Amino acid sequence: LKVATPGEMGEEKTLILELKLVADVGIIGFPNAGKSTIVSCISRIHTKIAAYPFTTKSPQLGVVSFDDNTFVVADMPGLIEGAHKGRGLGDRFLRHIERTRILVHVVDISPLDESDPVSNYEKLEKELELYSENVFNKKRIVVANKMDMPGAEERLARFKEKTGKSVIAISAIKREGLKKLVTETYRELKDAKEKLKEDSC
Repeated sequence: LKVATPGEMGEEKTLILELKLVADVGIIGFPNAGKSTIVSCISRIHTKIAAYPFTTKSPQLGVVSFDDNTFVVADMPGLIEGAHKGRGLGDRFLRHIERTRILVHVVDISPLDESDPVSNYEKLEKELELYSENVFNKKRIVVANKMDMPGAEERLARFKEKTGKSVIAISAIKREGLKKLVTETYRELKDAKEKLKEDSC
């Protein structure tokens, strides 16, 4: 015979759970650089696209097909100066980048505000460095978008000269250069996975 007895007070805990998206590739850049257009063109995803900053307010995942393979890309909301300190919710978005294998840094080569693409590139790279050494050291593919705009070729030449970076030139709106971008992204991703496998042996 079991007799019910007064119970004891239970324990209480307050937990804060942090969700980090898992993606192979993180697409990063300043607001309105054309990231969502690129992801919409290369993957099975349809994100909101508009001609004003911060259209994307949360990371969006898309699946890209390449030959008989697929990989996952994450369209990250636009980052701004001070993102590593939380400005524009930047620290929340940067956390998702931590679990990606490689990054695609999209540079608006023809900014409507006439800002300097080189300066914009350097500012965002600095944000990555200030946020995390792990994030900053990830393999990067640099993409110059909006090459269909007047004067883009001259600005691209200056960008390459000033940064010394290899750049994939594209026009997402005209779907030009996207095949090369997907091919190069898959190649770099494959190399990153093989290196990780070697390091774990």
